[in-house]
Amino acid sequence: MSAKPTILVTRKLPEAVEARLSRDFDVRLNPNDILYSKDDLIELAQGAQGILPCHTEHFTADVIERLPEEVKIIANFSVGVDHVDLAAAKGKGIVVTNTPDVLSDATAEIAILLMLGAARRAGEGEALVRTRAWKDWSPSFMVGIQITGKRLGIVGIGRVGQVVADRARCFGMEIHYHNRSRLPPELEKGAIYHETLEDMLPVCQFLSLNCPNTPDTVGLLNADRIAKLPDGAVVINTARGVVAEDDALIEALQSGKLAAAGLDVFNNEPNIDTRYADLPNTFLMPHIGSATAEARDAMGFRALDNLDAFFRGGEPGDRVA
Repeated sequence: MSAKPTILVTRKLPEAVEARLSRDFDVRLNPNDILYSKDDLIELAQGAQGILPCHTEHFTADVIERLPEEVKIIANFSVGVDHVDLAAAKGKGIVVTNTPDVLSDATAEIAILLMLGAARRAGEGEALVRTRAWKDWSPSFMVGIQITGKRLGIVGIGRVGQVVADRARCFGMEIHYHNRSRLPPELEKGAIYHETLEDMLPVCQFLSLNCPNTPDTVGLLNADRIAKLPDGAVVINTARGVVAEDDALIEALQSGKLAAAGLDVFNNEPNIDTRYADLPNTFLMPHIGSATAEARDAMGFRALDNLDAFFRGGEPGDRVA
């Protein structure tokens, strides 16, 4: 073992983050930002004591079983850890960490962008301008939905969900939420709590999905629950693609049950269901919720803080397994 722990970094990271990595660790970088296969990960991890991956690398039970015994920590550059089999990692004695808190503002901004873009038909409008198909103006031209004063339902009001609520209040939106537990009054800030999702859905003119990917949330937004939304509601998803069932969501958009959807996450990314792109009432982003310079630097430094704590013999602050 070298004097410094060896860390495998699976993707190209911000310059400042890589500089700190190179200073403090014997680091194996990915300057060409290649998406490694499972076999690549196993091979490149030989002799490494830690791995710093993103959500693009999938540490299934099989991959974790094949990792060399030297690997003792997976310090994720992400908040979500659904790409890591936590039970398998724990069983092999591998510590797993994530990067909470630092991307809440950035992701909430994307949720508001999606809300506005979907409601005000921004994708359609931009396409008209870019393709020079914009010919005239009339009172009936490109009429969308105003978000000011509307009712917003938030599913999962953790760090990101709370910031979404704060930003939505600037538009005078009435905040409703469903969560595993009710927030204390100082965090609730007048938002209306619904113990069950079924109770909240009928009041949601806008619905923002901000819950984590867990067995309980997979397929959460299905046909039965969409049917409980008011006609003409708008759905926003910055959580994970698996939270919504594609067939149900697409059918509701095609039928007009839903007026629009703003989506930053999808099932089977980046090979998403092509029907979304064919729908004029979708506003689509390529999973860029945390894509600001500030958030990406902060995510990297948070992952490094976890690595530093671990290799000093302490407890990483963001340990999830």
